[in-house]
Amino acid sequence: MESVAASSRLNKGLRPHYLSLPQGSLCQVTYLWIDGTGEGLRNKTRTLEKEPQTIDDIPEWNFHGPSTYQATGSNSDMYLIPVRMFRDPFMLDPNKLVLCQVFTYDRLPAEFNRRLSCSKVMEQVLEHRLWFGMEQEYTLLGMDRRPYGWPANGFPQPQGPYSCGVGADRAYGRDIVECHYKACLYAGIKIVGTNAEVMPSQWEFQVGTCEGIEMGDHLWVARFILHRVCEDFGVIASMDPKPLQGDWNGAGCHTNVSTKEMREEGGLEHIERAIEKLGRRHTRHIRVYDPRGGEDNKRRLTGFHETASINHFSAGVASREVSIRIPRQVSQDKRGYFEDRRPSANCDPYSVTEAIAYTCLLEAEGEEE
Repeated sequence: MESVAASSRLNKGLRPHYLSLPQGSLCQVTYLWIDGTGEGLRNKTRTLEKEPQTIDDIPEWNFHGPSTYQATGSNSDMYLIPVRMFRDPFMLDPNKLVLCQVFTYDRLPAEFNRRLSCSKVMEQVLEHRLWFGMEQEYTLLGMDRRPYGWPANGFPQPQGPYSCGVGADRAYGRDIVECHYKACLYAGIKIVGTNAEVMPSQWEFQVGTCEGIEMGDHLWVARFILHRVCEDFGVIASMDPKPLQGDWNGAGCHTNVSTKEMREEGGLEHIERAIEKLGRRHTRHIRVYDPRGGEDNKRRLTGFHETASINHFSAGVASREVSIRIPRQVSQDKRGYFEDRRPSANCDPYSVTEAIAYTCLLEAEGEEE
């Protein structure tokens, strides 16, 4: 089977000529949205008469819902409502990428429009200045669905030399990672770092610090950019939480959380109180931390490979084998943030951040599962 997509073999040297052609005052705007799987991203492009200056300058649009698992044939129109705008790193200035919410023909939020409920919760907790940083792990796959760069009829050497590694026998696909990083910076994504992960051909990028609803917006568009860069290279970026069974690490989306109170002197007390609340609602959080209600995370949260067991809530300082990690520096400073290590790589960041905000800041006293 082919390990690289045929489209990646097209002559990419021709593309700069066309990108350099003048387009006058016209602007290409690519609308992005989450499809009916809750994981996939879709996009289509239109021309505007001039470059939009704010999100309010971008009109609503529509699309054929059945083709994206979002409607039936009898009520096929779905509406795209622009919510956040970025520079387009593929078509270049003045062109834009625009993230959209999806609504049905009767103006109700689509099934996987989780941004709407998330934004309502974030409005309720504005005074707490809730900050997030999410660490997106992913695995590069060939078109044959095997990890990119792995031997065709075998396995690479065991885990050990790959995390933050360098060298052709340790880092598989760095070109993709570096192009994605640059593209995110150009777009205006709040990307703050990247590194090779423990399993060969697995990588991570970090987005943050983002406040409230901004976290989900930036991570979804960073994912789109990653898929689009991989398309050029002819490989696949998989968010599967356990892409390969056996003695290999899975892929998560560790979520770092901090409120204004946690960042101030004596903030460790607020961190510990939040962790206590998270422990009382562990089962509920597991249900929303992957798109299949915990079924995906069952393959990953085993208590091995730097994870805690999905069945038990735990917390600790500096440990990566717990549900919630308090970094060593935070323990020493007695203020800062905590890391929720449970969300899967394919989580919906809106669902994750909404659940954390609600549990830590809005949960009624004594409320449990």
